[in-house]
Formats: sequence, C-alpha cells, structure tokens
Amino acid sequence: MDETVELALKGGVTTVAAGPGSANVLGGTFFAYKTKGNCIDEMTIQNPIAMKAAFGENPKRCYKDKKIDTRMQISALLRETLEKTKEYLAKKEAGKDVAYDQKLEAMIPVIKKELPLKCHAHRADDILTVIRIAKEYDIEVTLDHATDARCIVEQIKESGFPCICGPSFGHKTKFELKSKSFKTPGVLNKAGILVSITTDSPVIPEQYLSLCAALAAKEGMDEYEAIKAITINPAKILKLDNRVGSIKAGKDADFIVCTKNILDTKNEIKSVYIDGKKAV
Repeated sequence: MDETVELALKGGVTTVAAGPGSANVLGGTFFAYKTKGNCIDEMTIQNPIAMKAAFGENPKRCYKDKKIDTRMQISALLRETLEKTKEYLAKKEAGKDVAYDQKLEAMIPVIKKELPLKCHAHRADDILTVIRIAKEYDIEVTLDHATDARCIVEQIKESGFPCICGPSFGHKTKFELKSKSFKTPGVLNKAGILVSITTDSPVIPEQYLSLCAALAAKEGMDEYEAIKAITINPAKILKLDNRVGSIKAGKDADFIVCTKNILDTKNEIKSVYIDGKKAV
C-alpha cells in the first residue's frame, strides 16, 4: 500500500526486486513482484530470488556495540555460517538425526547454488572478499553497488559475477562511497561484465530509474546498453528473463508507451501494461 509502489508503476517500473537492507551480515531473502495490485502475495512472481549479505561499513556500524567492528569479523561470520550449513546439509543428506535449524535451512539453497548471495559491497577490498568467498564455497553471488568496481575491472570480469550499480545519485554520505560515479556502469559494460542499474529505493525513488540510466549514458555508457541495464540485464541477473525484461512471444507482456526515448528527460509515459493489461 506504500505510495512508492504506485509511483514506480506510473514511472514505468513494472517489476521490482525487494528485500531487507544491509544492517546484517546475512539479512534474509529477496523476492520479485509486479507493481500492479493491492495484495503482495498476488503481486509476487518469484519468492525467493536471492539471499542478502552485507560487507563493509553497514554491519560494522549497526553492530559496533556487539563487537562486529572489523571487516575480518564480517567475513569470518559469513564463512562460519557457510561452513555450518555445509555440515548441516551433509548430515541431512546422510540421513543422520539433526536438530532443525531455520537459519541454516535458509542457507541451503545458497550452498546448492539454487540462490545467489546478493552482496552489498562498495569498496574494492569488500568486492574482492566477496569474490574470494564465492570461489572458496562454490556459490553464486551478485556484486551490489560495486562503487569501487572501476579499479578492479579485470578481477570482476574474471570472476564472471554480475554487478548491480548504484545508487549513484546524491551525496557521498560515507567514506566507502568516495568513488561513486555514473561512469561505472559504462566502464563495466565495455569490459563485457553483465551490469544493471539500481535506484536502491528508498535511497532514490524507483520512478527515477530511467533518469539514472540517462545519467549513466551521459557519462559514457552506450544509450542502448543503458536501456538494457534497466530492462533485460536485471532480468538476467535475477534469472527472470524468461518472463520479463524484453518484449517477446511467451513473456509476460510488460511494456510502456512513451512520447520519446525513455532516456530523454522530457519523455512522458502515456501507458503502462503489465501482463498484457493496461495498468496506467
């Protein structure tokens, strides 16, 4: 019922990936929903789609009174949980009697590569830690924010993991945002890395997603690639491209009717269709 959903719909955003924030080393699952409807259960198209993890300043700041005050502790806590999940799963698969653990149950799809770990990481060292842990445990990850990505492009490309860039609009409100720039999506795209652009709502309202793509294009990203970064690329990253992200026979028929190029700030959205039906 939050007005942000309605404003996103009117702004041409038809599908959203939503989940918990970045206070916790492991925060919970993300899901995907359509922006038309009045009951989230009916709007949901896939649940879950990812498990949230966070590196860097956020967990340190939120848990400083509980002695999580270094990056080493964050990675140690994540490794400990992954190790416990592997042991828990091995016992279950071996038919051994094991006490039910809801937290470890939630991590089993991550260990089995059925869900990616959606990793909040700004600084280069945090991004590299994510890649290192992903290789150690043979899990899938997405690199969310990837603020420092321009200085480690080759390492990210070699990893094969996608980047979800942003939010790049607004002030550099903490030290780890010092390299924040709309140049980053274009640099990563030119290197052959699968990249999408996020508003990280409520940091930037979702209806300004196309504006963020326009600013990325202004900073050197190919215009068509900038449009892909807010349509088919996020659908691929979320593994929803069989349903959304492009107009193709057999897909959900989510599209918008505009007066101009969606990257043009003078563009007006005349109609929004979801599942082939006019929503706005």
